[in-house]
Amino acid sequence: MPHFDLIIVGGGIGGGALATVMARAGRSVLLLEASEVYEDKVRGEWISPWGVAETKRLGLYDTLVAAGGHHLTRHVGFSPGVDPAEAEKLAMDLGMFAPEVPGPLCIGHPHHCQTLFDAAGQAGVDTRRGVTVSEVVLGASPSVRFSDASGEHRHTARLVVGADGRMSMVRKTAGIALHRDEPHHWFAGLLVEGAHDWDELAQATGTEGDFHFLAFPQGEGRVRIYGGYPIEEAKRFAGPEGARRFLDAFAFQSSPRNRAIVEAEPAGPLLSYHNSDAWTDEPFGDGFVLVGDAAGWNDPILGLGLSITYRDVRMVSDLLLGSDEWVSGLFRPYGEERYERLRRLRFAAKVLSALDVEFGEAAEARRADFHRRAAADPSLRMYGLATLGGPELVPAVYFTEESFARILGERQAA
Repeated sequence: MPHFDLIIVGGGIGGGALATVMARAGRSVLLLEASEVYEDKVRGEWISPWGVAETKRLGLYDTLVAAGGHHLTRHVGFSPGVDPAEAEKLAMDLGMFAPEVPGPLCIGHPHHCQTLFDAAGQAGVDTRRGVTVSEVVLGASPSVRFSDASGEHRHTARLVVGADGRMSMVRKTAGIALHRDEPHHWFAGLLVEGAHDWDELAQATGTEGDFHFLAFPQGEGRVRIYGGYPIEEAKRFAGPEGARRFLDAFAFQSSPRNRAIVEAEPAGPLLSYHNSDAWTDEPFGDGFVLVGDAAGWNDPILGLGLSITYRDVRMVSDLLLGSDEWVSGLFRPYGEERYERLRRLRFAAKVLSALDVEFGEAAEARRADFHRRAAADPSLRMYGLATLGGPELVPAVYFTEESFARILGERQAA
């Protein structure tokens, strides 16, 4: 029965990245991926500056850039009542959040996954596709039973890594429960092409009427667009004309540049998700550790799924390469840091959702009031530093209910 240092279940971003890093360091790795071809699932195409810094620490940055990774350098926030030209002048420099990182890095998710899977194979990883995992055994003698085109197999390892996404079999086998918050809104995404009039270096956001948009160009006229809309409107973009209605929703008076999106063509599926967060108390145990979505995820309104995953991979690989004793206690620093990291990012997502993805006259008045107060008190915008620079850069006192009320201009009950 073949024996490995690591068996990684899931060959997406987290699995491919960890497999590559560990194999380059001389460890034996088996990487198991269910799909034959990576599909566009409308998630994971924007890496925040602090996440880009993690790819550099992992030695994967050059691989991603060589595969077509596209940096963004400016952020424009559009809003009713603000002249679009003035909004453009006030664009944020995205190169100020991490040393030697010009801004977020965009790369298409299917291509991103394949790039890392190929890098893992080139580093010496035993890579398998079209795999069906039938059994995971954890504890003192971890093993995985699976089948692929060559038949059924059972391999053992020093450690099993669950990088198998939101429905993680490894997490379920370990009996680890997810905590979840209540959904606040719907969040839909679509890749478009032919948006050549969009500035390829500028990302943008804005809220108008009953729709919140985000746009992240990927170069060559392609833009990944997202939209937030009320939780009551589950079927707003359903059906064969849903993509057309979604594009039409981007026709903002406050953002004339959105015309490039409205006139673009869909280049992938339109999918909608709830915005909710999920997290675990301890993403590790005897014989296993979880990374990426398998260990819980952040509200997609912040776009931090990739950044969270790359930090997971960096922390876990640092711990594994720094010790020969791969016992569960080794991962306690990772578990504690990740728990606090996601707690802070839940707060940032809650703030952004309340400010940008609530609609009607009261919500519009609250947004306008926030912008007025934040102009005089920039500390109100520190959720943005947590998102772009890293949650550890913001003092812990910021992530409290009292702070949340202060940001939204609400009075605390006596």
